[in-house]
This record gives sequence, structure tokens and C-alpha cells, in this order.
Amino acid sequence: MATEACTQSEFWEKYYGHNLGYIQEQYELYLSDPESVDPEYRELFATKGAPPLPRAGSAVPAGQSAALDPRKLRNAVLAGKLVWNIRAYGHLAADIDPLGIGPKADTNILEPSSIGLSEADLAELPADLVWEGAPAGLANGWEAIRKLRETYTGTIAYEFSHVHNEDERKWLNHYAEQIIPRQQLNAEERKKLLTRLIEAEQFEDFLHRTFVGQKRFSVEGNDVLVALVDEIVHELTNDGVRNITMGMAHRGRLNVLAHVLNKPYTKIFSEFHHSPNKNLVPSEGSIGINYGWTGDVKYHLGANRSIKTGETVETRITLANNPSHLEYVNPVVQGFARAAQEDRTKPGYPEQNVELAASIVMHGDAAFPGEGIVSETLNLGQLRGYGIGGTIHIIVNNKIGFTTESADSRSTHYASDAAKGYEIPIVHVNADDPEACIAVARMAAEYRKLFKKDFLIDLIGYRRYGHNEGDDPEATQPLIYKKVKAHPSVSRIYLNKLVSQGLISEETYEQIKNEVVSRLKEAYEQVKQNEDQEAVHQSPPSSGNEQPAFPTAVPLEKLREINAELLRWPEGFTVYPKLKRILERRADALNDGEKVDWSHAETLAFATILSDGRPIRITGQDAERATFAHRNLVLHDSVTGDVFCPLHRLPQARASFAIHNSPLSEAAVLGFEYGYNVFSPETLVIWEAQFGDFANVAQVLFDQFISAGRSKWSEKSSLFVLLPHGFEGQGPEHSSARLERFLQLSGEDNWTVANVTSAAQYFHLLRRQASLLGTDAAKPLVLMSPKSLLRNPRVASSPAEFSEGSFRPVLEHPGLGEKKDKVERLVLCSGKVAIDLAEALDKEEQGKTDWLHIVRVEQLYPFPANEIAEIVSRYPKLKEIVWVQEEPRNMGAWSFVEPRIRELAAGKVAVSYIGRPERSSPATGFQQVHALEQQYIVSQTLKPSRALTLNLGR
Repeated sequence: MATEACTQSEFWEKYYGHNLGYIQEQYELYLSDPESVDPEYRELFATKGAPPLPRAGSAVPAGQSAALDPRKLRNAVLAGKLVWNIRAYGHLAADIDPLGIGPKADTNILEPSSIGLSEADLAELPADLVWEGAPAGLANGWEAIRKLRETYTGTIAYEFSHVHNEDERKWLNHYAEQIIPRQQLNAEERKKLLTRLIEAEQFEDFLHRTFVGQKRFSVEGNDVLVALVDEIVHELTNDGVRNITMGMAHRGRLNVLAHVLNKPYTKIFSEFHHSPNKNLVPSEGSIGINYGWTGDVKYHLGANRSIKTGETVETRITLANNPSHLEYVNPVVQGFARAAQEDRTKPGYPEQNVELAASIVMHGDAAFPGEGIVSETLNLGQLRGYGIGGTIHIIVNNKIGFTTESADSRSTHYASDAAKGYEIPIVHVNADDPEACIAVARMAAEYRKLFKKDFLIDLIGYRRYGHNEGDDPEATQPLIYKKVKAHPSVSRIYLNKLVSQGLISEETYEQIKNEVVSRLKEAYEQVKQNEDQEAVHQSPPSSGNEQPAFPTAVPLEKLREINAELLRWPEGFTVYPKLKRILERRADALNDGEKVDWSHAETLAFATILSDGRPIRITGQDAERATFAHRNLVLHDSVTGDVFCPLHRLPQARASFAIHNSPLSEAAVLGFEYGYNVFSPETLVIWEAQFGDFANVAQVLFDQFISAGRSKWSEKSSLFVLLPHGFEGQGPEHSSARLERFLQLSGEDNWTVANVTSAAQYFHLLRRQASLLGTDAAKPLVLMSPKSLLRNPRVASSPAEFSEGSFRPVLEHPGLGEKKDKVERLVLCSGKVAIDLAEALDKEEQGKTDWLHIVRVEQLYPFPANEIAEIVSRYPKLKEIVWVQEEPRNMGAWSFVEPRIRELAAGKVAVSYIGRPERSSPATGFQQVHALEQQYIVSQTLKPSRALTLNLGR
């Protein structure tokens, strides 16, 4: 031990003077956060321990003229602490609140006295010792601290200490300390910036005066947002990004549409001009105006724009449509970007190039911490299946949400604090300092380019008017709005700065302003000349039940060739033995007399779709294996842990196949897949819920995007949604995918809702959906997929059913309904209960069920009325049509199908229901009770008595 101590003492002897002070500083940082020092110092301190503090009168190494001063050494170490404090907490004292209405933080930690230093102590130290890399010309440590504090407490505030990667943090601090202070806009850039501010301001002012009281969700108070986004677009375009996808809520959308997307003023004014009387419009203006099929309000609409950056190179900018569920567009635009980044033309996973596309998302300051979809989407940032090389986030922060102040809307100091857990760099910037905003825009774009990660800009301004232009904010925020009324606009603040510096004149300002106002007036005059014309409505897509007749059958020989390839695994790859036995059974499944089960049918469908040259993307919680272990498309070597997907090495494949296990999220993942599909309509995009019940967490996406996107925005989607559904005694949260909700959302031929009962039906449905990709007939498909039926022999199909035929909206039970004059009851059902009935029928004596016919309604919407009517017409003695379901009466399909069945019955045949009674919970949690209920439903259905209409609950 003595020898070891001596060796360490000898080791430290080579450090003295300022070098030892620096080592002491690094050790102090190491003690507080080992990740804050370079790896070599971490290793040094871990092996050699603490460096010694020199004592007064200690020996001076040869070559030194005087003894070390322990007081100065201590001060040097403490100065290092102070520098860390300024970098980490300088934002607390920054000038980032234009109105000064935010909570004041305790900034004592930034004072030298807080750690026992004085101005004189710091003045005794060299500037470059206190601040490594300090700008030239600083006389001493005190000047270095003052300059550093000025950097971190100005109109830009930085939060980087939560970024764990040392290289990133060093780059961020260097950019803040060295690059931004040296940035200066030239005369042309300043004039352009001033013009942008005037355009944004005058646009809002013109709308305010011309369309009095109409909602527009003004950006005033954060006017610089337009210039900020414009600069980010410019930087990304120069970096080679060819698709920029953007999402934002209402606030400032019209201004961004006009000045970033270049939507013509005439089109925007026309939308105002044809608005209904504002007194008749609900609070969010939800009556359709003049866009799409039923349309949407003007501040929900998106747009596209292309920018040429040369003779041939073009960048496409897309602002996504967004409903009032403010932040739900976030994953959608990231899905857009991922689709734009991927090459899907080759087998295997798509080839991703994150340099091709980027996304910009603008958030509300109340919504960012308040809506869970924000954190769900931030979590996607670095995941394999969802990462896009970084999103640039902007919080359009007006420090109020409708009438709710920040103190009542979040528990954090900043609106942006939720991003810290994802190590996203955060920069707060004063919206009244336009040049600072431009500097921050450049920093964000450069960071994304270098590190391929998210970056967040908290643009702190205020709100000039109420939540919408019909609100009086003085009723709820009287003190704030006294300040707002007295506060000059950002264009005036910036003009005054330029005038004081002799860089521009009042005359130039007036000239720019007059030109802008002239353009606005000219556009409005054009609209007024056409005021007698009705608002333009786009034509709806063709409605009806018919589907284009694309063949979905595949020759048996081709299926067998593909099947053989799917069972070829890499040499030396060890498939888990139990799974290997299951997969090897598929080798003979396409022979005569054999059957193909559900999962095998799905794999064959995927393979044949890939062989047709159509790419596939499937994601969901546990999608690789599937919740019920039926898919197993990603195999894991049981010895090495290596993975292999047979569809990636399929010789017949002519397109990519992406399959990803998703995070434990429904809303963000479903939104991402919807966005991917909209942007890449040629791709079969599939999302699978772990259990169908969990889809209710993503209800906003179903309600506002998937079911209504085409109607509101003419936004086409062909998303395929798999929702495991079936009553098998697994309790309230593992039974029902809430079929009733999807049927309730059905209208205007907006999507297909199905509940199929055979492997072949699923095969043809998948192939039919793929065949419609990119066509006008494309639309989403919601499938109540099976659970226990996945392995039920009755669901398996013969090989001929794949090589012949197509998807059938209804299936008739074989062997029933053949004696037409004897059939008195027609049973209509859907899904698992049909298989329960089939199993029960096997126990009935032959000839005793002539009175009964059973039809499975495989496609519930569009409702196959013609097919069912044809079946009904066959039976002259028919007395009753019964709808049988396993779901409670107030759930499932009954409420949807009842009026349609009664219309078919035309009053000539009774219509009744057999199933569970009305319930508040979807299913019982007791297996025995469930079994008794299910048995009762089946027995009542197959019981030929006068009590045909008897059902549970009556």
C-alpha cells in the first residue's frame, strides 16, 4: 500500500501551476458528472484517484521561479465550476421573455459569490484559463466570465447539459460561444428579414380589418415564426434535403401557408369570403367551408410547394393537414419524411437516406407538455423503424393556452422540458430579436445535418389578440393585455434597431410596407370581382360497393415455388427447434388434401404481393412474431441470436419488405404509418394492434385522419389496420376491438371494415388491398383479425381456394339452405361466432337443420346489401332474419346492420337479434360466465322454436 501511494504521489508531481489547477477543475467536474470530462480524464481519475491540492510552502519543481499560490489554484478550480454553472443554468437569467410575464428563477448560482469567488479573485486569473477558447482581447478571468455570461443570458438561452454525448455537447457549446456571436447578417439579408416581418404583420392586419371577427388564429406576437421557418427551409434545402414535411396547429398557419408555402392570397381571401356567418359557427369553426369533399376550415388545411435550387434539383415542401387535435399531426409528418427517405424498389429492408427528407414540427406551448402524443412521437426519434435523422421542433410559445396561463397548464419551468428526457438540445429565443431567431435556425439545421437528431427551438413571444379573433382576452388576462397593448410589433422593434445603426431608413420601411399592402389589396379586389361565384367544392370519389376487378388468385405452381423458398434458411442458421417443426409443416400445405392456416396464408400473400413489385411495411407491438406467435416472419438464431427474415431473400421479390416491432404506443405509431402511407401510396402499409381493444388509445387518428382525411382534405390512404378481435373469455380488455366504433365512422364509402373467417379470405383481402394501391379506389381497410381462430382448423383453407376465386363479401355455410322451401330462419353473423356455430352444427343430426341457413357477413362496410338480398330472395317461406353476434347488444355490428337488414326484409320478414344483452363493459372477466353466455347464444341460434326472438336481456 505504501509503495502504491508513493507511486501515485510521484505521478502527480509532474503536474504543477496552472496545469495542476486545470487538472483540479476537471476532477471537480468528474465528481459531479463523470460524463462531463474527456474519456482520458475519466480513466486517469479512476486509476490514479484525486490529484493533490498544493500546500503553502510546498516545494517548487525545477524551473519554477516562485512557489504555487494555493489560493489562486483554489480559485482556478472554482472558476471552472462557475463556467459550468453559466453554461448549464445561464438560461435562467436570459432575456427571452418579450413581455416579462414568465416566472422568475433563482439565478444566484450564476454569481461568483455563490461558490466563494469575488471579482478580484477572477481578475487575478488569465482569461483562457477560466474559459478555454475564450475570444481574444479579454484581459483576465473576470472579463471572461462577464463575456461568457453575456453569451448565455442574452436573447438566446441554451439548455445542453442534459445531452449526454460529449461530442454533441462540446459542439453545441462551441456553436453558442464562438459561432453565433460572430454571425452578422449582411445588408441584403437584413432587408429580406425586415420584409418578411412586414409581410407577416401586414397580412394579419389586413385579415383583421377586412374580415372582422372571423377566426384566423393570428401569429401576431410570434410574427418572426415565418422568417424562422423560412430560414430553416433555406438551410435544409442548401444541405440537399429534397422533401421537407411540416406540421403545425392553428396558430400562424395561414401566415405560414401564405409566406412559406406560397399559397396565393386570393385563395386564402376566397376561403374567408365564402365563410358562413360567424355567429352560426361553433367554437372551432367546424362547419365545412369550401375544400375537399365535405371540406374543412381554412386554418386546418395543408399545402404543397416546390422550390427549384438549380436547373433540375427541386425541393418539395409539404404542410400537412391537421384537425383541432393539435399535436396529432406530429407523427404523421414524420411518417411523410420516412417514406420520402426510403428506396423501396429492392428486396430486403428499404434503403434509407436521411439526407433526402426532413421534418419541421411547430407546437403550441400549452400542447407540448399537455398532450401525450408529443412524448410518444419524440420517443420515435432514434428507433430503427421510425427514425428520420432528426426533426426540428419549434414551440410557438405565446405563454398562454386559450385562457389558461402557464402556471395552470404545466408543472415544469419551461414548456420545452419534456424534450430533456430524449436528450434533445433546447434553445429558447426571444421572438422580438429576429436576428437571434435566424442564428438559431441555422444552428438547428447544422446540428441535424451533423448528428442526425432532433433539435428544439422554444420561440417565446406573446399573443396579440385572444385565442381566436372573437375572444376578448382582457376578461381573463387583464394585466398581460395591458402590456400587450403597449408593446410595439417586432417589425417596428427591428426597424428601430436598424435605423439606430444607420442600416436602413424609415423611408425604405414605408416603401416595403406599401408594396406589401398593395399586393394584399390587389388580391382582395380579384376575389371581390368573383364574389357571385359559389365556393369551389371538389368532387367526391365514386361511391358504391363495387371494387375494381383486379385478380387476386395466384397459380398453384407459383405458390409452391414461393413456399419452398420461404423454407430456405441461411447455411448454419439455427431456427428455434419448436418453431422449426411448426414452419416445416408448411412444406406440404399446398398439396392436394392439405390445408393452409391463417399465418401461412398471410406469409404467402405478402410474398406474392412482393413478387408483383409492391412494397410492404408492417409494424405494431410485437409485429415480427405477432402477439399470438403466429407470424414469426423474423427468425432468431437460437445459438447466435442472429435474425433472418425469409421474405428478404425471396428470389421472386421485386420490392422491399419492412417489418418492425413498434414501441408501446398506439397513437404515435398509427399516425406515423398513416403519414407513411399517404406519402407513399404505392406501399401496402399495415399496422397491427397488440389487441384490438388497444386501438382506442389511437381513436383521434381513426376519427380525424383515417376515416375522414379524404372527405375533409382529399387525402388518400390505403392503410390496412389489423385489430385482433374475438370473445374467448379473456376479459373486458382482450375481447373487443370496438367494431361498433368503426362502423359508426363509416360513411361516404370512406373505408372497408371486415371480419373474415377463413385463411383464403384473408389472403384475397390482402391482395385486393395491394391491387388498389395508388388508384382512385384506394381506401383504408379495418380488419377484425382473429385470435383463437388463428390455429383453428375450420379457418384453414384448401390450396385451390388460393389459386382460384377472390374475396367474397359474404360466405354461405356449406350444406345449409339447400332445401329452399323449408328455410324459415336466415342467420347473419360475422367473425368468430360463425365458427362457434359451425362447430355446434357438426353435432346436429343431418336433415334436422333444413329450416336454417347461415350466412357469414365477411365485409360489414360497405354493406353487401345486394349479395344478401339475393340470398333472401331464394327462400319463399322465410319467416325471420336473425343477426347473431358475440358482442353485447349495444356494441358490435347490430346497431349498424339492423336498419340495413330491415330495409332488405321490407316488412315481410321479422328481424331479430341474438347475442349478449346491453352492457357497459365489453365482456365478463369470468371464464365460466363467458362460456355459459356463448353456449346460450349458439343454442338459441340453432333452436327451431317459437322463442326465436328470445335473447339475453329480454
